[in-house]
Amino acid sequence: MSETQTQIENRPPSVATLFTERVSATPNAEAYRYPVPPASGTGPDDWKSLSWGEAAERVYAIAAGLIDLGLAAEERVALASSTRVEWILADLGVMCAGGATTTIYPSTNAEEAAYILADSESLVLFAEDAAQLAKARERRAELPTLRHVVVFDAEGVQPDAADPEGWVLTLADLEARGAAYLEKHPEAVKERVAAITADQLATLIYTSGTTGRPKGVRLPHDNWSYMAKATAATGLITQDDVQYLWLPLAHVFGKVLTSGQIEVGHVTAVDGRVDKIIENLPVVQPTYMAAVPRIFEKVYNGVAAKARAGGGAKYKIFQWAAGVAREYAKVSQDNFRRTGTASVPLGLGAKHKVADALVYSKLREAFGGRLRAAVSGSAALAPDIGYFFSGAGIHILEGYGLTESSAASFVNPGEAYRTGTVGKPVPGCEVRIADDGEILLRGPGIMEGYHKLPEKTAEVLESDGWFHTGDIGELSADGYLRITDRKKDLIKTSGGKYIAPAEVEGQFKAVCPFVSNILVHGADRNFCTALIALDEPTILGWAEENGLGGKSYAEVVASPQTEQLIEGYVQRLNEGLQRWQTIKKFRLLPRDLDIEHGELTPSLKLKRPVVEREYKDLIEDMYAGSREA
Repeated sequence: MSETQTQIENRPPSVATLFTERVSATPNAEAYRYPVPPASGTGPDDWKSLSWGEAAERVYAIAAGLIDLGLAAEERVALASSTRVEWILADLGVMCAGGATTTIYPSTNAEEAAYILADSESLVLFAEDAAQLAKARERRAELPTLRHVVVFDAEGVQPDAADPEGWVLTLADLEARGAAYLEKHPEAVKERVAAITADQLATLIYTSGTTGRPKGVRLPHDNWSYMAKATAATGLITQDDVQYLWLPLAHVFGKVLTSGQIEVGHVTAVDGRVDKIIENLPVVQPTYMAAVPRIFEKVYNGVAAKARAGGGAKYKIFQWAAGVAREYAKVSQDNFRRTGTASVPLGLGAKHKVADALVYSKLREAFGGRLRAAVSGSAALAPDIGYFFSGAGIHILEGYGLTESSAASFVNPGEAYRTGTVGKPVPGCEVRIADDGEILLRGPGIMEGYHKLPEKTAEVLESDGWFHTGDIGELSADGYLRITDRKKDLIKTSGGKYIAPAEVEGQFKAVCPFVSNILVHGADRNFCTALIALDEPTILGWAEENGLGGKSYAEVVASPQTEQLIEGYVQRLNEGLQRWQTIKKFRLLPRDLDIEHGELTPSLKLKRPVVEREYKDLIEDMYAGSREA
């Protein structure tokens, strides 16, 4: 079974060309907003703006500075920084100089950062601050190609006698250097942009991967030009939109959002500080934003916890309103699918109106009050959480793609979205479901291959262009895709039954408001078990109300009361599962899973082998005494 979409024709050869066209078309329109902390150090941030023309002035200065440093076409420049406006300006500067951007998460340790810098043969590194510079200094002996480090925030950066002369510059230094270069060679950047070909390397993104060393994914300029045009062709974004961009720009999901914005020309408010999201939303008042499922889970758990803290009556109202939201969403989506109208019966509509006044309206205000849609990607969103937000008037459009497919291969189509699916192919993307259920993709978004790894490329990319995603899925008759699991993550029990752990894990996240992460285990075993990590603020709030106040997270999760609480949610989960899917035993982890310990990727995906290896004793303990032990 396959689905093909119309092609995207007449795309420019590069995003650099796209950017120069945007600047010419709307030089005075607002392009970016970014926060500036108050000089006093206290109080709300002051938000500043850059027009497209002002952004271009800085981008071209950065590009010219890089040319002056000796950067040639397709040579790599690495970016190790959190999401901020300088990240976008630097990335565009690299592309306008004809170079290729290599991305490094700021959370990446010195060893892996050095591996990426060395493997990509990066000549220049944009480092956010002293901490990112320190990683490069620590591993300098392993980085023979690295000629310069350009620091965004110079505060705290100390001279080092071991640095080669001119090795460290500030961003201001680079821009000044570029401005001086442009005075002598005013056409230099224009000439570089004009020389870029569609097949020229634009981005080398290293997959964080759930196993092994990261692989460099080679994405030419045509991938991003196509993505920009395809995103606009979906009709999901307009020139009047305000996007709130906080996602890591080191990740392909964040990167694709910047390409679509350039094509359409709307405003993007940029701030990667996750702890500022709740504070920023009412200030920015975005019309759309993208996020990973964990953010929506946290919001849902936070709302539930707040209602519970308000007393029994308030919590009952929330639970009732949550049930109404889910029913309303399911009925209206089903009716829209059948009739093209999202109608609901009068009785349900009346209940929804009451619930809206009591609960949903406050939730929408917390998102800024103007949010038309939120795009969710990178991992599966539990359908029950999707239905809750849908019924509350916050429309979460799930999408799907991989680093190897430039992020956006599928997205739900506006009003016709279906919770629990990742929507339909974006224009120009072909999809086929293989005999074993694997999703295959083909189109202009597919990578050129893995950097210096021809054998690995050949494993996933066929000669006729079909890319093997490693994901299992189902296509509906009208082209909606549902992802059921990662091919390699499917569990086969000793009884021969196949289980999709992500499906069970997603259902538990919808049932239990205290969960942060869950790993279902059961490969070659005669029953399934689970390792469960709880959300610290939520469970400590519950502990305060239940005689466990003042205890640490580890003490709370070790208490019989907490185990009994979670046992109730596991039983509720099991009621909706097939017998062979049910969780027979579980263990609560002494701390949450995180990126620092290598248990989650920077995009918050579970690294199953790492978690299973780290908590091997807990897993074996759950199977001790069973017939297989």
